[in-house]
Amino acid sequence: MMTELSLNVLDIAQNSIKARASLVRISVSRDTAARRLSISVEDNGCGMTPEQVEHVIDPFFTTRTTRKVGLGVPFFKLSAELTGGSFRIQSREGEGTSLRAEYCYDHIDMLPLGDMASTMTTLISVNPDIDFVYAFDCDGCSFEMDTRAIRELMGEVPINAAEVLAFIRDFITGNQAEADHPETGGPVPGTPLSERNDMV
Repeated sequence: MMTELSLNVLDIAQNSIKARASLVRISVSRDTAARRLSISVEDNGCGMTPEQVEHVIDPFFTTRTTRKVGLGVPFFKLSAELTGGSFRIQSREGEGTSLRAEYCYDHIDMLPLGDMASTMTTLISVNPDIDFVYAFDCDGCSFEMDTRAIRELMGEVPINAAEVLAFIRDFITGNQAEADHPETGGPVPGTPLSERNDMV
């Protein structure tokens, strides 16, 4: 079992990249009243056949030849179910794959979310030709990081340039802290990135 959920998300996103996705969306949502945390990873990659979907949660099943055991999806499922939560996977060949894990986050077996800013900057750094969206919501206070918007803002500066990655890391870290604690001046609930001024 991984030590934090962000590492599991990194592994799942790598599956999307290997599935030739051009866009990967990662979403984290926390509902404090319901004590629930949900994480979803969606891509527009090659997708899977029904048979592959049926077997993908099996830790001994993998379509990859470089690793005999595919553990990312089984761990994602197990980590949610150990907290009394749930797991769902949907995929269609030629269209992409969507995974969603829901956690009861006050459960004794709940893993920490971990450093999502590092997960996202790692993915962007290594895969500059792929677009990533990271969306975070806590009780209606939300923000979104979209590399397509950042590419427009930065012009000819590569998305994986050191200064751009530092900007993305700070943007995610700061806004996630504010969304978690809106009383300190976080985003207005429901305000999308396109209507905010902290990227200019």
